[in-house]
Amino acid sequence: MARQPSNLQTLLPSLWRLTRRFGPHLRKQWRLLIIAVPALFAEVVFRLLEPWPLKFVFDRVISPTASGSPGRFPALDTLEPIHLIVGAMLAIVAIAGLRALAAYWNKIGFALVGNRVLTDVRHELYHHLQGLSLSFHHQARSGDLIVRVIDDIGRLKEATVTAVLPLLASVLIWLGMVVFMFWLDWRLALIALAPLPFFAFRTQTLTRRIHTVSRQQRQRQSAMAATAAEAMGAIKTVQALSLESAFAEAFTSQSRKSLSEGVQAKRLAVTLERSVDVLMAIARALAVGYGAYLVMAKALTPGELLVFLAYLRKAYKPIQDFAKYTGRLAKAAAAGERVADLLDREPDVRDLPGAVVAPLFCGAVQFHRVRFGYEPGQQVLDDINFEAKPGQRIALVGPSGSGKSTLISLLLRLYDPDAGSMRIDGQDIRHYTLASLRGQISVVLQESLLFAASVRDNIAYGNPEATPEAIEAAAHLANAHAFITELPQGYDTVLGERGVTLSGGQRQRLAIARAAIRQAPILILDEPTLGLDEENERTVIAALNCLSHACTTFLVTHDLALAASADVILYIEGGSIRERGTHAELIQHSGAYATLYRLQCTPDRQLEEVSHAITP
Repeated sequence: MARQPSNLQTLLPSLWRLTRRFGPHLRKQWRLLIIAVPALFAEVVFRLLEPWPLKFVFDRVISPTASGSPGRFPALDTLEPIHLIVGAMLAIVAIAGLRALAAYWNKIGFALVGNRVLTDVRHELYHHLQGLSLSFHHQARSGDLIVRVIDDIGRLKEATVTAVLPLLASVLIWLGMVVFMFWLDWRLALIALAPLPFFAFRTQTLTRRIHTVSRQQRQRQSAMAATAAEAMGAIKTVQALSLESAFAEAFTSQSRKSLSEGVQAKRLAVTLERSVDVLMAIARALAVGYGAYLVMAKALTPGELLVFLAYLRKAYKPIQDFAKYTGRLAKAAAAGERVADLLDREPDVRDLPGAVVAPLFCGAVQFHRVRFGYEPGQQVLDDINFEAKPGQRIALVGPSGSGKSTLISLLLRLYDPDAGSMRIDGQDIRHYTLASLRGQISVVLQESLLFAASVRDNIAYGNPEATPEAIEAAAHLANAHAFITELPQGYDTVLGERGVTLSGGQRQRLAIARAAIRQAPILILDEPTLGLDEENERTVIAALNCLSHACTTFLVTHDLALAASADVILYIEGGSIRERGTHAELIQHSGAYATLYRLQCTPDRQLEEVSHAITP
């Protein structure tokens, strides 16, 4: 979990951390910045000039006698009143117009910079998440990750445009006004700014509480999203088990807590704003009282007091803004830290330094003394040694949980082994980039995941550069062309999410077509016929036989009749290879494989043994 800023002094470094983290994206927008930054400074200058035309009119025209001795600009004493009034009128319009123009360019420029930077950050975060290892994704909740990609980045965008950039302008204006206030009269400036330490203390206390509540609310919203995603992703099971009320209650409970935290954060922010209102009133009262005394003592002109009070009113405006935007800044810091935490997380499996693009594989695969465990001290695979020659068909069989699927996950480099090595054509697979390694391995999984896209696109995901003719050829090979053409729009039919609008056999044949179009030298089949009826199973097996021709094929299956045709069968149990050989050799050996085969493939004998087991 990210460290949590505890006060104002640590909130600002937290925002600075985000600025440094996203700095490379910011530097790409230098063209916009060379327009927006000068426009920001120009706006500051024009805001500082705004009250001065009124000072000259007040001191030289309305109340010249009260001004006493010549003021700070004696050259203006030579002007006729009418000329001074006209000049002041023109200056007011010119200053306001130029300020508006400068404000337009700096706000538009910074808004574009903020949106473009955070769009790039969202792209980086999404790409980074896809590259994180399976061990991370197995522990993370998908709803929480979605909130970070969509909502947390959106929160950063909002804060950047509506809080950080206005505050930047406000701080510059505040500094300029304070300098002018001290230039006009340092004693009056000290009295007027005396309440600032009280404001700093109040802000520090409330900001800490606002940030704490904001972070809790972000975590609560992530939990809500995770609950909703979990329920929607398993809606069939939820409805079948009548779990709608249980999930709804969990979601509602989190929602109520989030609402309570949101109200609490808003209450704290409003409290801070109102505290500033009181401090501003105290500052103005002190300035009016002492300023009037200085005017009567001829130490200050009425116009200068007017300028001072105008600056004082506007000088506290940035402080009001800071109080107003503190809640947004705290929420932005909380959201930004969650994004930065993900971006700073290194994948467990990644391209090693010096990794090269893999050449075209022949398909010779070797596992040498491979050991692996998902958790330290808990070995899933232990001393795995075997070699597959190009074009061979290797069947991996054995009890559930013995490590068969883990073994092929290592070949795909979804995980890296704790010890040992996997080699393809004699070269350690870690020598190659992940993309070039996985690009030469086709996979058909037990649960064939299809996407909410057209049939044509789902097949083409195996090879995005495939032509329409190649897509149809792959469908023919997978025995899928016939049912595809019967769909409402044929190959252009858009499937439901996860392919739920198709039967299990149809989904599996589309997955085979997707694997076929890749034309990879290595093929992995993970329980490809599990759950299919007899007719669909025959169709899928026929397609698999066509697909695996001339490929080095790894078949993970519990169906020993399907495994019997393999060139080599590896019987895995307890994370080790207990038996290896052809089907005939293992049957003759009369070991665990032969026993399991007879039980599975001779129904009469199986029924007899079961009957004996339950007979008293």
